Amino acid sequence: MATVAVTDDTFDAEVKNSDIPVLVDFWAEWCGPCKQIGPSLEELSDEMSGRVKIVKVNVDENPNSPAQVGVRGIPALFIFKDGQVVSNLAGARPKAALQSWIEESI
Repeated sequence: MATVAVTDDTFDAEVKNSDIPVLVDFWAEWCGPCKQIGPSLEELSDEMSGRVKIVKVNVDENPNSPAQVGVRGIPALFIFKDGQVVSNLAGARPKAALQSWIEESI
């Protein structure tokens, strides 16, 4: 399952109302570290399909969702479980570190 693009309009339905944990990647086109972790998140989305849903929110096009959860810099990764933030991480990490963080959080 590939990552899903989420907007301010679809954030509640895709993230807060999901029946499985959701990792939200707040990113922007101009952000180098965001582009670095993109391929890892795509791979993890496939490898962890059914256990966690990975979505991406472009902060330039969707300012409300990042503001709701207090994003101050990007890339910012948040894991939601039952509609609530259970963990967050700022900055780029290697794929193995991202996978460990996800597994500990879900």
